[in-house]
Amino acid sequence: MTSQERIETLLALVPPGRVVTYGQVADLAGLPGRARLVGRVLKTTSKSLPWHRVLGANGKISLPAGSRGHTEQVGRLQEEGVPVIGGRVRLREWQWQPNLAELLFLLPF
Repeated sequence: MTSQERIETLLALVPPGRVVTYGQVADLAGLPGRARLVGRVLKTTSKSLPWHRVLGANGKISLPAGSRGHTEQVGRLQEEGVPVIGGRVRLREWQWQPNLAELLFLLPF
């Protein structure tokens, strides 16, 4: 399984109403330190993934404020009940913390 496939598989598991960071996705996909790769995969994939649930390490939306993508990400998160204040989500409250044993069972790698 390629790195891209690992990232895509993991992102598909993030439930509505929860967020992850780029680094967290990389770590859970077995690619520690590859947060930028997660961003590249999101930018280039042809799959329909919940890209709007991925945030920077500080809980901020990484797209430029006022851009179409930023506005869309905020809207999608708020539709799922995730409050976005000042372009930021409180990770302590909304970050996905999967059960690692269950995650290992679900992932094919």
